[in-house]
Amino acid sequence: MITSSVFSGKKYAVLGLARSGLATVDALLASGADVVAWDEKEEARAKVEGRATLADPLAIDLKGFDGVIVSPGVPIIRHPIRAKATEAGVPLIGDIELFALARRTLPPHRVVGITGTNGKSTTTALVTHILETAGVPTLMGGNIGLPILSRDPLPAGGVYVLELSSYQIDLTYNLACDVAVLLNVSPDHLDRYPDFEGYAASKTRLFGMQNISGYAVIGVDDEVSTAIADMVDRLGRGQLRRFSRRQVGDQSNWPSLQGPHNAQNVVAAANVAHLLGVPGDKIDQGVASYPGLPHRMERVGEKNGVLFVNDSKATNAMSTAPALAAYPKIHWILGGLPKSDELNDCAPYYDHVAAGYTIGEAGQMFARILRDAGKPVTESGTLEQAVKDAAAAAKPGEVVMLSPACASFDQFRDFEARGDAFRAAVEALG
Repeated sequence: MITSSVFSGKKYAVLGLARSGLATVDALLASGADVVAWDEKEEARAKVEGRATLADPLAIDLKGFDGVIVSPGVPIIRHPIRAKATEAGVPLIGDIELFALARRTLPPHRVVGITGTNGKSTTTALVTHILETAGVPTLMGGNIGLPILSRDPLPAGGVYVLELSSYQIDLTYNLACDVAVLLNVSPDHLDRYPDFEGYAASKTRLFGMQNISGYAVIGVDDEVSTAIADMVDRLGRGQLRRFSRRQVGDQSNWPSLQGPHNAQNVVAAANVAHLLGVPGDKIDQGVASYPGLPHRMERVGEKNGVLFVNDSKATNAMSTAPALAAYPKIHWILGGLPKSDELNDCAPYYDHVAAGYTIGEAGQMFARILRDAGKPVTESGTLEQAVKDAAAAAKPGEVVMLSPACASFDQFRDFEARGDAFRAAVEALG
């Protein structure tokens, strides 16, 4: 794990003991800090009992603490811990800020920070894969599900690649990324911000933390990101590089990176790798050999000339739209717990849909929408049945794709469980 002498003798409160919270407690204790930890769930508290002091930060005097570290899942805009920490004059921070503070005690390295509404995980994993292909010591962490403090430090010359959500950026103040990336900005997480402008401003903070020697790599395929690029250019805090998915033509050599959204991810990753000194041939090799991430346009198999793609991570229409753009003939499995009563973002790509197969609570509603658009629909009900129905109808050269445009919680624990069930159903086809 990453430890640092900068935390020795200091006192921190940790609120939220999921993956990042547990990693934070472990790293701070190993660094010689005094730690108070809390989680509403008793089973979570049991994991640190006997090592950290168990106490709710809302119920104790926080004066004299060096920081309150909260999980990114804590909605700080309305959570009482915000006022409590402010009253005590204690900073409210996250594990990424601890990593930023620890950097000066680590072997010389560089940091890439990647944010955006969509594509963060794929771009983070792709940059990491390209660097590994080129023989550069690298670790990825952050919002991709790998707490950075839980990783062992890199040797000199290594590169840390961090996926950063807006929540994590909100809790970070000193992360001067050598390369900071903004992929895109569209309305999201508006329950956590006063308005869309507040959400966009959170993304922008990543560039305000950079030194003048850093690189700002910003996509300009949407108006908000273009405006942020213009602002960064005026501020002159980092060396600006603009990029667009339109810079990509043929994607046929990238089997795991199909569709216009992945064109944007590839251009972003290639820019990052180039700025880090990776030769062009190694960048090409890394992009072509990238295996993809589970549940994100994941190719799970091919049977009788039909490709099966698991895009279970697409939990709204905006996320599903680029998946539909990726292939010309798709047997589309969709539905689940709906987040809205429309599929408007997907409509421009209905000509790519050979047929729809609906499941879950949204099944009837989505079936009606697709029929109104002139598409044949089977109301399969369950995912297992939808896979059977789509496989029976698909022809060689066509694609059966799970891209639900819905949350999973009506029939599955989470989107990972849904994706795993899709894979199992495909395997069961024989």
